[in-house]
Amino acid sequence: MNRVLIIAPHMDDEVLGCGGVISKYKETGDKVCTVFVAHRVYNHQYDERRNNIERSHTLKAKKILGYGDSFFLDLPDERLDVSIQDIIIPLEKYINEIKPDTVYIPFRGDNNQDHRAVFDAGRVVLRPLATPFVSNVYMYEVPSSTEQSPPLSENAFLPNYYVDIKDHIGTKIKAFECYETEKRKYPHPRSEEALRVLAQKRGVEIGFEYAEAFMILRDKWE
Repeated sequence: MNRVLIIAPHMDDEVLGCGGVISKYKETGDKVCTVFVAHRVYNHQYDERRNNIERSHTLKAKKILGYGDSFFLDLPDERLDVSIQDIIIPLEKYINEIKPDTVYIPFRGDNNQDHRAVFDAGRVVLRPLATPFVSNVYMYEVPSSTEQSPPLSENAFLPNYYVDIKDHIGTKIKAFECYETEKRKYPHPRSEEALRVLAQKRGVEIGFEYAEAFMILRDKWE
């Protein structure tokens, strides 16, 4: 049984980026955990009641995807880039406790400062000599963030690892529907139709009907 960790900057990133893969891991019997780094702010203000509603959506999505533990760091939304150390310390502790074989982190070029901060923390915590138990590290894309980055070469998401999610696209969409405050109407990237279109596009790139795409940071054969 493999131990898989999804590092999500915000509640909903786990479904948007890795929902199909999470569902597929459940099918193979692997253990999946998710760590959510930031709480949510609304109009740049923290609202505990609304944040608790968002967390309830996360737990509903978790039940649909069928993964194991979820851990909330509750760091300040929209301000993760102020201190990367504040992410590194709890993330380092958590990763060394669960010792995952495979880790998914957000793409370094996302058009969201929190996503980039979580990537920066992740690449420090996941240094090969510091985490020799981690065999695989992948970057995932987040619709409405990854594709919204300025057209600069360093922001290009260039997938080189694809996962067939033909049997899991329905579960991914159903899980995202739990995020009532985050879903939008088509053609917004965070809509049911757009999620399906992106999965079809990634599938066409590799010869699958539906796929999720990733960039390999570490892929250790043993």
